[in-house]
This record gives sequence, structure tokens and C-alpha cells, in this order.
Amino acid sequence: MRILALVPGGIGDQILFFPTLADLHQKYPDASIDVIAEPRAIAAYRVCPYVRAVPFDFKGRNSLADFVNLLGIIRDREYEVALALGQRWTVGLLLWLNGIPNRIGYATNPSWFLTNPVPLKNEQYAAYMYHDLLRGLDIATPCKPPELVLAKTDITWAENEQQRLGLGDGYILVHGGSSRLAIAKGIDKIYPVEKWQQVLADIRTKQPDLPIVVLQGPEDTEFVAEIAQTVPNLKVTSPPDIGKLAAFIGGANLMLCTDSAPMHLAVAVGTYTIALFGPTQAAKLLPPESKTCVGIQSPSDRIADIPVDAILKAIWGN
Repeated sequence: MRILALVPGGIGDQILFFPTLADLHQKYPDASIDVIAEPRAIAAYRVCPYVRAVPFDFKGRNSLADFVNLLGIIRDREYEVALALGQRWTVGLLLWLNGIPNRIGYATNPSWFLTNPVPLKNEQYAAYMYHDLLRGLDIATPCKPPELVLAKTDITWAENEQQRLGLGDGYILVHGGSSRLAIAKGIDKIYPVEKWQQVLADIRTKQPDLPIVVLQGPEDTEFVAEIAQTVPNLKVTSPPDIGKLAAFIGGANLMLCTDSAPMHLAVAVGTYTIALFGPTQAAKLLPPESKTCVGIQSPSDRIADIPVDAILKAIWGN
């Protein structure tokens, strides 16, 4: 059997789809599973090795030639099952044109060209919403939390990086950056530097010997430089790929972050996580029954309106 999943969105969306892929893999262990994802999200499949990922920019200005090429890629594989997270009727048309016999998607209006539409319940945790697509295959297993498969080389890199930074028995990890895409779309995910500085100063006062490490991605240079001005002995790491990033997050005692790809990785590896949310909803992006992650929702749509005291209360529990 050959199974195709069309999963638009970023790395976080892919990780939230991992429980669905895991149950497909368990139900059909001999099946070939392919995912078509946006180029910016392909890296997620380094930690989901039983899936082949193919890039396609769903939201880009694709030409007719781009769609014809995608049509050819899908047709050449002769898929028997396709799952589509997108809600555009044109996605169903694409799958129908390829002659895929089992076409599963959400029962939106219209849901033309789908053979097995399922109800769309977008008020719930996103991983649950994605997992509902399996009902189109009569799979009714409960949705497990996202899990990652880390390569030994990535674990070794994380161990060596911890040793290089002199981290010893544990550390607090901070990710306060945000992607250019979020900024371009006007999505408010950046917590003010001065408030981060207050949070980290309090940690330094109460736990002076506990190392604080900040994640620095390609877009985080300015943020890290500003934090370092007021946080003594701040350590900085820049994992080169998502596997090494996940392994390094897995060694932390606590992850402090905003809604981001590292947040989803932290949840998946089981690191205790405190995440800040502005306009996006924590209830849709964090597992509702988890005991290892806490979402702090802004009282407004502005992430900057989250009080520092709310973060400190989540850290210290008082």
C-alpha cells in the first residue's frame, strides 16, 4: 500500500501530525508513507524517519507548471490512500485527477471529490483534529502525544555540546525568537526583551548555579545580544539541524519559549515547558492532559501583555 498525506504549514504543524503518521505506520507497517510539505517544514521529517517527505509550496504563487509537476509526482507513485489537511476543494480535485481511490479530508462546504469526508472539529487540540482524519480509514485509536525518533548522531552531538558549555547536571533553555514569516504575517509571537531579562534575573537570584542557555537561530542574533547584556554567564547554542535541536532540548530541566517550532519539539521530547501565547490559542497547540507543559495565555491578543509575575509563578509554583 502507498499512502499520501498533504500537510501544509510549518514545522509545528508537521510535529502535530506525527501522531497520525505513527498510527498509520502501526496499522500498515508495510505501507510506504509519503508527506508533501512546504519547503520550510521538510526538516521536521529528520525526526520521523519512516516517512518520505516531498517539498511543495502550498501557499506560494505556483504556476500551472508547478501544479502539473506535482500532479505528475503524485500520479507516478500510484497512491491508494490520500489524507489532506487543507480545506480547499481544489485539493480534493487534485487527488481525484490522480485517480486515488480513497481520498480523505474534512467535511467542509463544499467537500467535493472526497470519498471519505470526516467532521472538522477545529476547536480542539490540533493533533486531535488531524488525528480525526484516520476515521476515514475506520481507525479509531486514541491520539497519542507527538513523539520523535532521534538519531544516535544527534544525541551524541547534544551530549558533546552540553560538555562544551559546561552544563553539568542540568540547565534552563530559553527560546524567545520568532520567524520572519510570523513577523511578515503580523503574528505577534515576540515577548519583549526587557521582560525576558526580568524573568531570567529572577532565576539567577533564586538559582545562581543553574546554567541558563539561550537558543540562537539564524534570526535570533539581536535578541540574544540584548539578553546577554543583563544576564551574566549566559550560554548560547546554535544546533545546526532539527534533530540536534530536539536532542539538546531533551536534556534541559526547563524550556521557556513562545509559540514556536522549538516549543513543539520540547513537548514531543517531554521536557517541562512553559510557553507564552498572544493571539494563538494554547489550548489548540498544547496537549490538554499533559503534566509537562504549561501555556500562559495573554489577557489580550498581545503577547507583551503577559505579566512577568505570571511566568515566575509558573516557574516556581507560588
